[in-house]
Amino acid sequence: MAVYQYKARNTAGEMVSGILEAVNLDAAASELLGRGVTPIHINEDKSRRTSREKSNGDEQKNGRSASSSGGQRRKAGQSVNAMTVLNFQLTRKKIKPEELIVFCRQMQSLTKAGLPLDRALHGLQSATKNETFRKLLRDVQTNLEAGQSLSSSLGQHPKVFSKLFLSLVDVGESTGRLDIAFEQIGRYLQLEKNTKKQVSSATRYPAFVLLTIAVAMVIITYFVIPAFSETFARLGAELPVETRILIWISDFVVNWWQFMLGAIVAGAVGFYTWINSKVGRLIWDHLKLSLPLAGSIFERVALARFARTFSMVLRAGVPIVHGMGIVSGAVGNRFVARRVLHMREGIARGESLYNTAVAADMFSPLVLQMLSVGEESGTIDQLLEEVADFYDAEVEYDLKRLGEVIEPILIMVIAGMVLVLALGVFLPIWDLSSAVSR
Repeated sequence: MAVYQYKARNTAGEMVSGILEAVNLDAAASELLGRGVTPIHINEDKSRRTSREKSNGDEQKNGRSASSSGGQRRKAGQSVNAMTVLNFQLTRKKIKPEELIVFCRQMQSLTKAGLPLDRALHGLQSATKNETFRKLLRDVQTNLEAGQSLSSSLGQHPKVFSKLFLSLVDVGESTGRLDIAFEQIGRYLQLEKNTKKQVSSATRYPAFVLLTIAVAMVIITYFVIPAFSETFARLGAELPVETRILIWISDFVVNWWQFMLGAIVAGAVGFYTWINSKVGRLIWDHLKLSLPLAGSIFERVALARFARTFSMVLRAGVPIVHGMGIVSGAVGNRFVARRVLHMREGIARGESLYNTAVAADMFSPLVLQMLSVGEESGTIDQLLEEVADFYDAEVEYDLKRLGEVIEPILIMVIAGMVLVLALGVFLPIWDLSSAVSR
């Protein structure tokens, strides 16, 4: 049997190391898992093998060293290609949610099979097609082999891995159940992806119709009405009030369109800057919950995230006060997050979850009753998951109805445009036709 050196983490999250004998690498990993520790790095100790094997290993090692030193000399003799670096920066791809979902599923399977983390990450590097993600995994593997935990290694990329992601990985490392942690994260990311897809699908048709209406208004105002205006001016007829208003609007747009375009761009930039500030984002997230038709959907989406995330952190064993802080960053709405933090303060003072939920004034009576029962029976995580399913079902139903509700409104808007054009443009023509026929 071969002798292996290993680095692993025990159930307390502490780094441990040692040696063991096993038939192969997989058997060594299985033995470590049986001891209740999570393997991070396993290497075969060739110095403890027979002298013949040792000499062969030394020769191979010397050959690799010579090859490595030769490679280093070649690298030293080469200059960094600035165009290559620039090309990578320009063509680097964003890491998509689908890639994170696949990553979680693969890590779940590999860790469940007992594969060491460094070996698992090395294998995933060759499996991913995204060069940016491959570079990230390589960096995580390097930090892992240097002695850092997986959660801290992933935490060096906060734009990719959220606090919820890192907290569940940290808990999985501490308990030795990384496979369950990655399974929960993958399921959560998949649900988030489905919700965003439903929202995008429900708003695609109204957005397309509104864009078409805006383009039509620009064409009519800038090209069509000026042509009619010249015709009316040559005829010298008395124009109705509606027509004079349309002509005045058209003349204003034709003469000042540069300033109007600049004002629109400046307003868009200012609005984007405002909603990305702390105060602006808080006010905007509060206003979104009061929007007609869509406000209730935004609220239910945030509450569904709250319930599902809270259920996950409780099931993973995260302390409830610390878990509330994680949940506040995962709901996607700063106004709701602020109320979640108020709930955390109440729980830290010793209040019950039910009382803090009532004070938050976010949940329906049915949800509050489920929270009360869950707190009494010790099954809050299960009932919170049912609450999340309840909200998800309501969101799905509301999104399906959203198109049915918006469609008549859009028809009325289009009908109003046609009416305005008929009164302002075609009515004078009809009047002129009537006068000529007399």
